[in-house]
Amino acid sequence: MNTSVTETERPTRRLRLPSFGVQVLIGLALGVVLGLVARSMGPDSVDAAGVADPNWLTETLTTVGSVFVTLLRTIVPPLVFLAIVASIANLRDVTGAARLAWKTLAWFAITALIAVAIGITLGLVLQPGDHASVSADAASAPSTTGSWLDFLTGLVPANVLGLEGSAGDDGSVGLSFNVLQILVVAIAVGIATLKVGADADPFLGVVRSALSVVQKILWWVILLAPVATVGLLGNAVASYGWDALGSLGTFTVAVYAGLALVLLGVYPTLLRLNGLSVKQFFTGAWPAISLAFVSRSSIGTMPVTQAVTERNLGVPRAYSSFAVPLGATTKMDGCASIYPAIAAIFVAQFFGLDLSVTDYVLIAFVSVIGSAATAGVTGATVMLTLTLSTLGLPLEGVGLLLAIDPILDMGRTATNVAGQALVPTIVAKREGILDLDTYNARRTGTAWREDAPAEQLATV
Repeated sequence: MNTSVTETERPTRRLRLPSFGVQVLIGLALGVVLGLVARSMGPDSVDAAGVADPNWLTETLTTVGSVFVTLLRTIVPPLVFLAIVASIANLRDVTGAARLAWKTLAWFAITALIAVAIGITLGLVLQPGDHASVSADAASAPSTTGSWLDFLTGLVPANVLGLEGSAGDDGSVGLSFNVLQILVVAIAVGIATLKVGADADPFLGVVRSALSVVQKILWWVILLAPVATVGLLGNAVASYGWDALGSLGTFTVAVYAGLALVLLGVYPTLLRLNGLSVKQFFTGAWPAISLAFVSRSSIGTMPVTQAVTERNLGVPRAYSSFAVPLGATTKMDGCASIYPAIAAIFVAQFFGLDLSVTDYVLIAFVSVIGSAATAGVTGATVMLTLTLSTLGLPLEGVGLLLAIDPILDMGRTATNVAGQALVPTIVAKREGILDLDTYNARRTGTAWREDAPAEQLATV
């Protein structure tokens, strides 16, 4: 009897790759190793002005990481605009959207207040300014500062697309965007679409089709995340290293302790109080949190944050497409609450200035409200200058902290993004619109579930 197996009968074996989360972890480890190798190689040369020319490995890591972040940032404007217009059109009335918006802002404020209280406490207990060995010669005021007027500037769109152009030294013209302005334009178009009624159906059909195309492109980009992780983290290690941490060790410990308390203490407590699994949240939000850590960009991570919030955590698209972009510009527990609080106390202690109870109240006020005031020009340095100027502290203190800012920024951004996914999840749960089956579903190892229920993605 012939027992041979023909080619058509032989089962094909598919190469099984590690899960997406494992791939990112491998990327993190490889990025550290390659970054250390690149740093040990040193610069290729140093010009007469003392500017170092990075070696080929550092250049490669930089290019890999920057290309990925650029791809993500390119997707942000169409994704925000299309998702918000479609989601508002899915709402039965604007009253429901307004209720969700106010509750979202309230939870933004609550978590920010808790974060700044932790930051102030750590600053008072650890006294980072009294234990710093950094030289006062490093003190210098930054070129960009925060202003309360920036809030109004950020709200008013410069044009219908919210794009801004700037000329480079070489004559080139670069385009940038303001997510808050795109948010305002999209909300206006969405409400207008509701008011127009049936005549807007053809327009909505185009918007929904375009949104599906953009989301498919986003999925292709996200598949590159493990490789991009190698470049982003490797570049950070190669460019900055850990040498500067010695002189500001207590300050660094205070900031990362505050971030850990919020990320691993406050957020899990809030999840449990609302009857949600902590493990399911962090495994679902992991793709966004890990990408935020290495990319150091809440805006660049925003497409991933929105995707995991919908497809892994079960938040309806009609709500998440509003809450996540808003959070990416105004919800920054790391950059706008913990960091400015500890940094302000550091600057006051370093320059021998006493802070009163009123000053600590002002720190809390700026941390809760100020992130909205700097939404048009987001960034930890801008937020810190707003805090220092409000308290009347010397802006030159910012220069003392710039050497280790990239190292701190990784943890700050990861905390920011975790909070941006947390608040919509909690609000959706409290409003009874969270898809608990999706939230509690077994994780498949991919970045998010591509087969998320259509009804969960469509409406609230």
